[in-house]
Amino acid sequence: MNKSGVSIMRAMALRSFGAIGVMMLASAVPVNVQAADKFSIGLPGVPPVFISAMVYTAKEGGFYEKYGLDVTVKPFNSGVGAAKAVLSGSVDASMSPTAPVARMISNGNVPLIAVQGFEKPDWFLGSMDPSKSKCEDLKGQAVGVDSPHGARWTQLQNMSRSCGLFPDKDIPTVNLSSNVGAAMVAGQLTFGVLHLDDIPVIERESGKKLTIVLEIEKTAPGTHYLSLVTNSKKLAANRDKLVRVVAAHIEAIKFMYDPANFKTVGGYAKPTGRKLEDATAAVKVFTDFGYWPNGHSGLDQKRFEKTVKIQAIVGKKTKGKSGIKPGKTPVSYEQFADLSIWNDAMALVKKSK
Repeated sequence: MNKSGVSIMRAMALRSFGAIGVMMLASAVPVNVQAADKFSIGLPGVPPVFISAMVYTAKEGGFYEKYGLDVTVKPFNSGVGAAKAVLSGSVDASMSPTAPVARMISNGNVPLIAVQGFEKPDWFLGSMDPSKSKCEDLKGQAVGVDSPHGARWTQLQNMSRSCGLFPDKDIPTVNLSSNVGAAMVAGQLTFGVLHLDDIPVIERESGKKLTIVLEIEKTAPGTHYLSLVTNSKKLAANRDKLVRVVAAHIEAIKFMYDPANFKTVGGYAKPTGRKLEDATAAVKVFTDFGYWPNGHSGLDQKRFEKTVKIQAIVGKKTKGKSGIKPGKTPVSYEQFADLSIWNDAMALVKKSK
């Protein structure tokens, strides 16, 4: 046989071995393997605020995967923007502030439903100028918020009403998503609405002591912070997925509360923009604070009803320009929350162990 014939024979043999190899690999794959179910969650802030560390822990720690989910995370300029994306159908669920969501449901009868909650708000209003340390000092001064009628804007409203001032009437606002602290460090703003984990970062990077002007738990104690919401259509179509999403969150939160995992969680939280050292410290601060609901739904009825009551008062005082409009029926707890999702998720967690 000439060299050409030998080459042809070798090529045919290699192709045969290749085909056999492919067949062997195919036969090694279990026939019952199914693709993970896709699900999307909108997060508040660009970059996302630190409460989103729970979602990143569930994703990077394999908790969504455990429950057969392929979750896509989509940050929005604010939690209100994320809730609007839920209504439009561009995401399946969002972590959105309870007060604006309650206002949206009450004013527009929109079909948003909460399936998990995050009860304790950690909002502060900080000042870079120690001589401007009173609520009255806000009059005419620019304050950093996330977006018009977003979470930070709403909490500015809740805090500043203690001295009779209102955002965009007495207090100019600057929309910065989650970058309020960075603007204060850069000297662009004196005042900003902040989360608890913003404070040490601002003080370290600016070299200045931040003055706390107002705290939400002093001006409006007992309100509800944030909820995982979906819309009624998505709930009907994706109920099983939602149960598994919340089950993953339950397990992720338990993991986060173990001090041995603080640094790991800090690493998972990298998309929030925090350095590892700051993120690790924030995990401890927020687990001590009870930020993520560990072993319960986080949908406290009293906190929710206090939040709605304040929104109704604000709506009356502003003649419907803010808050729940006069003449509109405030959303009830039964309309707002579906506790069956969390209950079924907890049962699933117990069953999976």
